[in-house]
Amino acid sequence: MTEHYYSRKPSTDSNPVKWQSELKGNSFRFKTDSGVFSKKEVDFGSRLLIDTFELNKADGLILDVGCGYGPIGLSLAKAYPDAMVHMVDVNERAIMLAEENASENKVNNVKIYESDRLTGVEEKGFNAILTNPPIRAGKKIVHDIFEQSFLHLAEGGELWVVIQKKQGAPSAMEKMKELFGEVDIAAKSKGYFILKSVKC
Repeated sequence: MTEHYYSRKPSTDSNPVKWQSELKGNSFRFKTDSGVFSKKEVDFGSRLLIDTFELNKADGLILDVGCGYGPIGLSLAKAYPDAMVHMVDVNERAIMLAEENASENKVNNVKIYESDRLTGVEEKGFNAILTNPPIRAGKKIVHDIFEQSFLHLAEGGELWVVIQKKQGAPSAMEKMKELFGEVDIAAKSKGYFILKSVKC
């Protein structure tokens, strides 16, 4: 398989860049690099997920699966200061960048660590799990994330997923419905779907 951002140790030469973005009403300065997803800007799908998401419990536990350099997890941690946000990724370079970006933006209510899907996540009882899943890693990886998320959610906890129609939204909806019994389209724009399921 050719290397992509799902690789644990990207072999592409480091070429860091810094830029600013506004997310959920807060300004952020991000450092990104080669070998991580969407290094030059917050991608449209992640931004739509951030804008659409609402936490059902102000002091809840949130998990960002496939956090990359951190735009989803850090923006939510800043928007919900009473929440604790876990941020995980298989990509070691992404984890280092997420840690740097948390420090740079003075976001302290986060725990950032390496995990292949949710296999390294020991905590259970999350109120919300969000993912912009690594489509290029294949359907099995994406569906593993859904299955493992179901096991890590609290009763009433929500799984939020952003996915393009042409990159598997119909099969993602089918899988989420199979696991949770229902799936809602929380938002839809430019071919991107924000899917939400609640663990009952």
